[in-house]
Amino acid sequence: MAGLVILPACSTSQVLNQGYVVDEKSLELVPVGSSRDQVLLALGSPSTTATFDNEVFYYISQKRVRPVAFMEPHLVDQRVLAIYFDKDGKVARIANYGMQDGRLFDFISRTTPTGGKDASFLGQVLSDTVSAAPGPRL
Repeated sequence: MAGLVILPACSTSQVLNQGYVVDEKSLELVPVGSSRDQVLLALGSPSTTATFDNEVFYYISQKRVRPVAFMEPHLVDQRVLAIYFDKDGKVARIANYGMQDGRLFDFISRTTPTGGKDASFLGQVLSDTVSAAPGPRL
């Protein structure tokens, strides 16, 4: 009589988060109208900054998955939390950018940003990294 051996399926995948992971409670501490100092106290130093019309703080995060311990992790998601300041150094707007259906998308306002220096910068940061990464894309 032949025997059948059933081995339990085990998941060995590993999720690696790098950079600034958005914490909703910390983000609630910086509503529109907050000062630059309040942002730094609540969220810490940004990954990078830019000045287009006014100053912008960018907090960049990446999520990578390693399917099996010996394999290289591949990028599955990247987000850029952008804090836009007005001319007085107060928060004017907050956006959480990522790629959705191959397009730059703001997950807070649920919109696709139109052209401009900021949209070009964000599109380059997000699409270059995601498209250059090996493995499947989300």
